[in-house]
Amino acid sequence: MPKITAKDPGTVLKAFLEEYQLNPSKVGVAVKLSQSTIRQITLNKIKISIPIALRFAKLFGNGADFWIDLQAKYELAENAKDSKLQSILKSIEKAKKPAPGAKAAPKSAKKAAAPKKAGRPAGAKKAVGRGRKPSTKKAK
Repeated sequence: MPKITAKDPGTVLKAFLEEYQLNPSKVGVAVKLSQSTIRQITLNKIKISIPIALRFAKLFGNGADFWIDLQAKYELAENAKDSKLQSILKSIEKAKKPAPGAKAAPKSAKKAAAPKKAGRPAGAKKAVGRGRKPSTKKAK
């Protein structure tokens, strides 16, 4: 296995390709993915999913968790750079556990009465169904 110094999955995959003297086409054939998909992974444009991790693990003889952990760590690092997300995270307060023996917050006394469903008034006749002609029979 090549010595890993990179932090992104694409560069790590490139290192494996060099170590094993493979190219995206050969890897694609071996793992039943397109050459384009392999290239996109090396450019970090496609994430290493669980099915892909399982394929790479089988091909290179390491665990799928290696590839999944690599992808997860890369995504965490990338998201840490997202200022909008960081702003949202700063506004979230940590949940607090209630003190031992404390009672749960009281539930609302009663639920508001459910509104009555709209429908026919009592005693009203059922409307004629679609596509049916009204009856022309005279009442006796």
